[in-house]
Amino acid sequence: MKKTSVFDNKYYILYNICICDYICNFWKGCLFVVSILVVEDDRNLNKSICLYLEQRGFEAHGCYDGQEALDFLYKSTFDLIISDIMMPNLDGYKLLENVRQLDKNIPFIFMTAKEDFPSKQRGFNAGVDDYLVKPVDLQELFLRVNALLRRANISVEKKLVVGNFSMDVEEHMAYIGEEPVNFTTREFDMVFKFLSYPKKTFSRSQLMNEFWNPDTFTGTRTVDVYITKIREKLANCKDFEIVTVHGLGYKAVIAEKNE
Repeated sequence: MKKTSVFDNKYYILYNICICDYICNFWKGCLFVVSILVVEDDRNLNKSICLYLEQRGFEAHGCYDGQEALDFLYKSTFDLIISDIMMPNLDGYKLLENVRQLDKNIPFIFMTAKEDFPSKQRGFNAGVDDYLVKPVDLQELFLRVNALLRRANISVEKKLVVGNFSMDVEEHMAYIGEEPVNFTTREFDMVFKFLSYPKKTFSRSQLMNEFWNPDTFTGTRTVDVYITKIREKLANCKDFEIVTVHGLGYKAVIAEKNE
């Protein structure tokens, strides 16, 4: 009978750790969560808000000034932005102005010490959706975030219905009428993202950053392969389609009868 050495056990344990780490990273890249960008130059407050949101099921990413946030927005997508106004490099007003050029509909909350009416007026005129004066009660922030997400038709409950097509994130199932659609996890999450933002164009790079692990060595054309598979599985769905925006990426277009 062959003896198992301590050396063999060490390699066995290391192998299992590597496999578990790979699986965790894979699923982290695939599961759909509502993603929030927090822009605040007070690092302690930034971390506190991100932690609070993550404990309540959101994915939160912190940036410490407007320019850093803007650079990040060019390569990643978010469902909602929370931002201070008075920040170095690029202030909140300029950030909001640039964001509205990129996306007119993404919910945007100002969270600032500027409590005077002219500052609020300037923010709302520039397109901010909500305005909170510091010190901010995190429970109130959470309620306002949920309210804005509902208003923007971004599903916090992870359920989505478009005509005869429905998706349930908790079950991770999609249906055309009563017939299940056999999406892979990544295909499901991509479709859910598209339908959460109908008519919004997502670049290949944005989709790669959101749905593929950063350590995955694959090109952006992989996105095209997934889109082709998704279209094949949705061939019988007449309620929306995933269309190509040439030179830019892809977007969901909902049939007029369902708008």
